[in-house]
Amino acid sequence: MKGKVPALVVSGFLGAGKTTLVRGLLQEAQATGQRLAVVSNEFGELGIDEALLSSENPGGYVELEGGCVCCQLSNELLTTLQDLYERVQPDRVIVETSGVALPFDTLTTFWREPVSVWAGESLAVVVVNAEQVVEGRDLEGTFEQQVSSADILVLNKIDLIDHRDIPQLEATIHELAPGTPIVQSVNAGVDAEILFPPNPQDIMKRRVDPHGCGPVGHVHEKFSSSVLSIDEGVEENVLRERFSALAALRVKGVVRTASGLRVVQGVGLRIDFVDPPATLPPHLIGQIVVIHRA
Repeated sequence: MKGKVPALVVSGFLGAGKTTLVRGLLQEAQATGQRLAVVSNEFGELGIDEALLSSENPGGYVELEGGCVCCQLSNELLTTLQDLYERVQPDRVIVETSGVALPFDTLTTFWREPVSVWAGESLAVVVVNAEQVVEGRDLEGTFEQQVSSADILVLNKIDLIDHRDIPQLEATIHELAPGTPIVQSVNAGVDAEILFPPNPQDIMKRRVDPHGCGPVGHVHEKFSSSVLSIDEGVEENVLRERFSALAALRVKGVVRTASGLRVVQGVGLRIDFVDPPATLPPHLIGQIVVIHRA
């Protein structure tokens, strides 16, 4: 009989680098012959993450929309995980939550039957945007809850900050999550063996008994999303100024600029234009998801 399948819940605030981390793990799995099943939950209705990830793992990727996997979609997540297990027979499973979800509550899905029959140890990795912490931006509420429930913290985007700030930055994070291991990264590049360790119980933090009462007071902050339509051929600097003026938590989408097709990634005041994957659904082009705190 096949052994239990290790699972990973990838969480983190809006724009921290979760999808980039999962893409890296998918590429590493392809290179090593590992079968990886991925479920992604995106805040917003365009399905941009699906376009970025499904080409990396067409048979074992499912996106859940219309709610949050840690609460509204928990039953759908359970059904989806069981279907992926039966169809793909994965060696490892990843659930990427939306940027507003809470990892602990997502982990509890792996304790429920029938998933609990085959799921092994499940860990929560939370990706933290180093630039966000240095700027002191949006560090309360959802961010605090995500960081404090992590088993592993990935301190991402350290290339965007002064390295002299890292010790104080890590001290700030440790105040929220004492003793939790921190892995520094650029472009969310983390070796899979760090996130899928041979003895995960060695790094697992305090856990509530799945048969007990669980954490108290699961309350989401309120966020809202809208979609902007962008005409073709606009200069990137014009779009950068326009998106910056929105003062949004997150801007994400695909536009055909004067320089060609580009994926827009906006977090706080930083707006980046990057190359798109080889194929994109036509309906995504010219559409930008904008997320604000409600």
